[in-house]
Amino acid sequence: MLGISYEGATAVITTVGAGLRSFEVDNVPYVETFGADEKPPMSAGAVLVPWPNRTAGATWTLDGVRQELEITEPARGNAIHGLVRRRPWSVLEHTGSLVSLRAMIEPQPGWPAALDVTVSYALDDNGLTVTHGVTNVGDVRTPFGVGTHPYPRAGNATTDSCTLTLAATTVLPLDTDRMVPSGPATPVEGTQFDFREGRPLEGVKLDTPFGGCEPSADGLIHHTLMAEDGGVEVWADPAFRWVQVYTPDSYPNRGRAVAVEPMTCPPDALNSGVDLIWISPGESWGARWGIRPLS
Repeated sequence: MLGISYEGATAVITTVGAGLRSFEVDNVPYVETFGADEKPPMSAGAVLVPWPNRTAGATWTLDGVRQELEITEPARGNAIHGLVRRRPWSVLEHTGSLVSLRAMIEPQPGWPAALDVTVSYALDDNGLTVTHGVTNVGDVRTPFGVGTHPYPRAGNATTDSCTLTLAATTVLPLDTDRMVPSGPATPVEGTQFDFREGRPLEGVKLDTPFGGCEPSADGLIHHTLMAEDGGVEVWADPAFRWVQVYTPDSYPNRGRAVAVEPMTCPPDALNSGVDLIWISPGESWGARWGIRPLS
């Protein structure tokens, strides 16, 4: 575990998976956490590269060649959450308020490209900023996606006392047995999935991909979780135009929780091609997201 701090803010990052274990300001939690000797429950804080969410049937095609990934969600037959969330990452830099980590994705069954993947966590006056980088260090042009899996919380407020607001304008329908897309994204307007003006979370059950996330005037995408006495914001660069929202009832030592997961592409993008990022040998890509308390 790697700790960073800035004035009253602290965060802890795992070396396995480079995930976010905790983020607090003045001892108030702004993400759901887990024990130092525990595996991240429900993928809490995970970095999801080179694809977020699921690849249906653990197969996809690159340049006409069928790729067969390891089935990591056996109950549904899918490959889930990329290739790096259970791997040790090396530490590139660790200062008082910043930690940067790196993982190499080597060519392997189901993934023929070599990628150098980095993530940095930094604390400052604006809260926590997370910066992702991907460089193609192989000889194959490849698509990829990036996602992350934070469970934001509005301080000590209960999840069901909060209001969730999303910048999303579309929702992606799912085959609920396999949890992969069953059709194209549709507008949220006039549906139960319209969170643009905010909706109370009490009674709401979601494991749902939303798209069409629109930046505000500052050029960033903003999702918020608000309680009576404050809240928390998950912001992101425009590259993260998708967001998965998950509302489990059984997060350890918490019960009801909510994951707000910025993603560059939707579930099963390796097959649909929707919003995949393509990167040629020698090219690099980067984007940011972050978490900040709201008063």
